[in-house]
Amino acid sequence: MDILMTNVYYLLLVAGVLLAIMSIFTPGTGFFEVGAVFALLLAGFGILSEPINIWALFILVLGIFPFVLAVLKSKRIFWLAIANVAFVIGSAYMFRGEKWWQPAVSPVLAVIVSVLSSGFLWFATRKVLDARSVRPAHSLETLVGAVGETRTEVFNEGSVQVQGELWSARSETPIPVGTPVRVLRREGFTLEVEPAPSLIEQ
Repeated sequence: MDILMTNVYYLLLVAGVLLAIMSIFTPGTGFFEVGAVFALLLAGFGILSEPINIWALFILVLGIFPFVLAVLKSKRIFWLAIANVAFVIGSAYMFRGEKWWQPAVSPVLAVIVSVLSSGFLWFATRKVLDARSVRPAHSLETLVGAVGETRTEVFNEGSVQVQGELWSARSETPIPVGTPVRVLRREGFTLEVEPAPSLIEQ
């Protein structure tokens, strides 16, 4: 087994999972989605070409469920902690060492990456969850008809800045980044928008 390549596949796996999680929190950017697909495809090649621990893969996949519960349910810290542990163990032990309990990746690398990635995952997820729990500083009813600006390209999904806050948005036609838009309607926390022609002409 090539230890160098195993370490590279391990880093790609960790990067792919982190990028996939960030793409869930910030839909429509494109960067996180493309990066996650690219990293996970390369990591998948390593998983197919190197001996792996099936139990570690199982733990990594199972870790998705407590992560989802952390986003959707109460007691978020509890579920987030479980997801974090599953992510660290599953990724570090994915590639099989000489013994089943021994990771194939460099122990020093595994410790450093696990600490940094789990810390980042914990911090980023907590920030997103805290932001979602804060009530808007204005009445949601005033959003319809309000004017804002696209922060990403908006079509089936995207992000817009309206009344000083970032919202998920969609449109019937593609709208480029930085375009003034008007809110047509609100469905939950997603805004349907259209370009604001009068502002664009100015």
